[in-house]
Amino acid sequence: MIRFFRHYISSSALLQILGDACFFFCAVYVAPHLVGTHYFHVHDTEGLMARGFIFAAVMVSSMTAGGLYESWGWEGGLFGLLKRILLAISIGIVVMLFLFYAFPNLFIDHWVLAVSLVLSATIITTQRIVALYWMGLKKMRKNILVLGTSARAAKIEHLYHENDRQLAHRINIIGYLPYGNIAHHHVAIQRIIPLSEDLIALAEKYQAKEIVVAVRDRRGNLPMDELFRCRLKGIKVTEISAFFEREVGALQLDSVNTSWLLYSDGFQHGLIVKRMFDIFISLILLVLTLPLMLIAALLVALEGRGSIIYTQERVGLFGHPFTIYKFRSMRKDAEKTGQAVWASVNDTRITHFGAIMRKFRIDELPQIFNVLRGDMSFVGPRPERPSFVQEFNAEFPLYQHRHNLKPGITGWAQVCYPYGSSKQDTLEKLQYDLYYVKNHSIFLDIMILMKTVQTVLWGKGAR
Repeated sequence: MIRFFRHYISSSALLQILGDACFFFCAVYVAPHLVGTHYFHVHDTEGLMARGFIFAAVMVSSMTAGGLYESWGWEGGLFGLLKRILLAISIGIVVMLFLFYAFPNLFIDHWVLAVSLVLSATIITTQRIVALYWMGLKKMRKNILVLGTSARAAKIEHLYHENDRQLAHRINIIGYLPYGNIAHHHVAIQRIIPLSEDLIALAEKYQAKEIVVAVRDRRGNLPMDELFRCRLKGIKVTEISAFFEREVGALQLDSVNTSWLLYSDGFQHGLIVKRMFDIFISLILLVLTLPLMLIAALLVALEGRGSIIYTQERVGLFGHPFTIYKFRSMRKDAEKTGQAVWASVNDTRITHFGAIMRKFRIDELPQIFNVLRGDMSFVGPRPERPSFVQEFNAEFPLYQHRHNLKPGITGWAQVCYPYGSSKQDTLEKLQYDLYYVKNHSIFLDIMILMKTVQTVLWGKGAR
């Protein structure tokens, strides 16, 4: 993992992005020679370079939107891979044609564009098939030993085997080393490696590149000399809370405390730059989606009684309430008792067109006006209702910290975790929200926007 603007990026994904960008860039250089077109001179290096950069940027963005740099992008094997590549190329073609129409100086001959796409698709598909083969052989994962068999160590095992496919693609948890006065191991006995040798010998024996310290009571109970010698040998030693932040993109609440949050890096927010970013993205999206919003408004009006725009009080920055705007997607009597009710799977209160809007996030488009008004940011924690916030503040001590930033239309928790419909889901999403509050940057916002496009295209997490 590589840390970039306080956010961790998979080194394999970064290499894929750089490699794909080079393929796309070179394709624009090679295509004119194959086509033989004289629309622009093949020796016009400066013109080709500019077009190559634009083509590479558009296509890499399309590949990102298609989920081809995510671990779930490998789901479905070869067929799923080809489907996502085809979708990414289709998106890229649409964007390139739009750019040609908006900026005629960027025009690339259609035959040159077609050959560039064929070359790129062939190379990238071949590279992905080879990568799929290597992933099957598990050649690229990093070996890790975990020191401790506590409940926190068991959390790593749970994520590794059940909840987080990305974790299993990046690392290989060799086993867990029992240490300290533990009456009961929370890790399966077959996953425990007896501590019969010192840490260096065990690390070298299993070719471990990192040791994660998951001992709960660390006051005088850690083998500090052995851990220090491991560091000197080039074996990384990581505290479990930092491990979760790096590998999962969330702050595990049972692994952090207030002092850790106080002294850790992060919490640096360029609010002026973020506000400019919000206005810029909102205006672009407003122009692009205005026809869609007009059609949605018409269909909402035709489907049933009630207002087209649904308003509701939500909690914003520093706990101040504001009115949020959405297209109405539920029946008028959805909360006839006056009590706030969780949305659920196959919720009967949702209208037929409302279900479609929720799946593709169309119902949230009016929130663009909330962003322009300054009530919301484009990216941030999901705004919740006052009754829920009051309940969560009392139950989860760190919940109030998610309001240190403006709420967003989309956010890190929304793209990393399915739609929440219970207190346990709220607790899980809080861990992602706190990660965003701690590590927020414009770079992370752009990543979240890319992941949001993936969510819309594949309909993940909607309810």
